[in-house]
Amino acid sequence: MTKNKSIRRISNKKRGRPKVRFSIWGLLLIFVLSFTTCFILYMVAANYKDDFFSEEFDKVVIEEKSGKSSSEKNKNDEAEKSEQDGSLAATNPISQSDAKDASYLEGCCMITDTTLQDMAKYTGLKDIISSPDLGASNCTSATIESSYGVKTVYEIAQIKKPETVYIMLGNDIGTAKVDDMISSYTELIKNLRGYLPNSDIYIMQYPPVRDDDPSVSNSNVNEFNTKLLTIANTNNVYCIDTNTALKGVDGNLSDEFRDSETGVLTESAYKTIADYILCHTV
Repeated sequence: MTKNKSIRRISNKKRGRPKVRFSIWGLLLIFVLSFTTCFILYMVAANYKDDFFSEEFDKVVIEEKSGKSSSEKNKNDEAEKSEQDGSLAATNPISQSDAKDASYLEGCCMITDTTLQDMAKYTGLKDIISSPDLGASNCTSATIESSYGVKTVYEIAQIKKPETVYIMLGNDIGTAKVDDMISSYTELIKNLRGYLPNSDIYIMQYPPVRDDDPSVSNSNVNEFNTKLLTIANTNNVYCIDTNTALKGVDGNLSDEFRDSETGVLTESAYKTIADYILCHTV
């Protein structure tokens, strides 16, 4: 009989590779070796560099100081944001503060009528915008001869762009209508505030008068000053009580602050006002 031959076919497919098994012990060994290597390198660096640890400590201290500075910066940012939102950094009238150096006045500009027309003569505040024709009632329309030509107070301020402005107007109390004075004064402040948003603007309350002045009384002055305080509070500017600075014990303008012959303010009055400005800032 013929034997049947069996044919075994060989598959062309390769046998699959053995699967890699996960080992927790292997992973742990890798971690231990990595940690040991880093620790050895750290200790070698510390041994070869004497101030290694002091540098690390100083770095921490600097970071802590930096954090404090950031906190202070945030407070300053909040203060700036408060001003941008329409709130003042101080309450009017401005209370007494640490005295500024006299050089502070050199960077200030003053808008005034005949009341403080000699401010530059007796003090360090030399930048004066003034005219005998200027008053509270016409402060937005009256023109002044200046190095920039004949212009209004506001137009001159636009050119100068002062960082700090002081305003003393009111020599027309008793001759002009109070409503007209306050209306023009308010318009001037609004214009200055709008054009000089980053400047410090101070309204100066009007000085007291003597009781022998037939044209105006201290009750008129006090009423006017109360309205000036309102203007300051509603237009985001500062107000300083220069009225009290020149007031005597009787509530009138002190004798030392008025020339008995001319009726104008004395050198002592101007210096008192300058000192008051330096001690009432924000």
